Amino acid sequence: MHSRKPRIGIIGSGAIGGFYGLMLLRAGFDVHFLLRSEYDVVRQQGLRLDSAVHGEVRMEVQAYADVAHMPQCDWLLVGAKATSNLELAPLIMQAAAPGARVVLLQNGLGVETQLRPALRDDLHLLGGLCFICVNRQAPGLIRHQALGAVHLGYHSGPATDGGEAIVEEGAGLFRTAGIDSKAMSNLDQARWQKLVWNVPYNGLSVLLRASTTPLMADADSRALIQALMAEVVLGAKACGHALPEGYAEQLFRMTEQMPDYWPSMYHDFAQHRPLELQAIYAEPLAQAHAAGCRLPNMEMLYKALAFIDRDSRRT
Repeated sequence: MHSRKPRIGIIGSGAIGGFYGLMLLRAGFDVHFLLRSEYDVVRQQGLRLDSAVHGEVRMEVQAYADVAHMPQCDWLLVGAKATSNLELAPLIMQAAAPGARVVLLQNGLGVETQLRPALRDDLHLLGGLCFICVNRQAPGLIRHQALGAVHLGYHSGPATDGGEAIVEEGAGLFRTAGIDSKAMSNLDQARWQKLVWNVPYNGLSVLLRASTTPLMADADSRALIQALMAEVVLGAKACGHALPEGYAEQLFRMTEQMPDYWPSMYHDFAQHRPLELQAIYAEPLAQAHAAGCRLPNMEMLYKALAFIDRDSRRT
């Protein structure tokens, strides 16, 4: 598509956007970061990464507080939470070059479908699934504990080949930056697979005020995690997505080996930010119900989290 290296924009330069943006910048790409509250700190000090995998990284970055000052980009990585997608649409439209590729690095189902009507027809919309333990430690400082892979799938746009070439191009950008990345032929199935981890660990971290290590150490919480994982697999199957055999058990064992980690939903709760309940719980439940499948444990967790979310933002 481009004779030059593509220009990459980061919309939402927190933990996810900041980490992948820094890795791409370190690899020599032309990367531009749109920030809000952390703009002054990042302009003065740059972005810093404390990574158990990549070591200490500190770089000056091209940072912007106003999208009007940001150049139009060939690729836009959206790292902001799905709860703000409708607010992000005008920023994406302004920052996107003609024919740009927009990658939603977000959790849950339905995020692309929600955003698509607000985008230009010439834009390619992709989903990006991040398998990573990362969080924002302080303004301009990101802590990366483990993992880091990004799996990409094409959602919609003017591609004539189903988006295969574009997805491979995107995966190639991440691989050049030292990030494991592969194309996913079925984006909906890939998002259901990600939910197998996100549904139990995100929700239970808030409900039980516990990180992954104590959740995995207690017999009762382990049983809850496994029951929720099994329901997600059941919901996916009802919606026509048979997940790989033993996938839930594989994620369960992987989490036992991970460093202690507070999932992103807990950080949102602790900061009194809206929880990503629509994409992670409400939409999967609605799709499963439409397919004739009830998921009672997941529904109960969703209702408890909805109460906690409302109560947290009142205080």
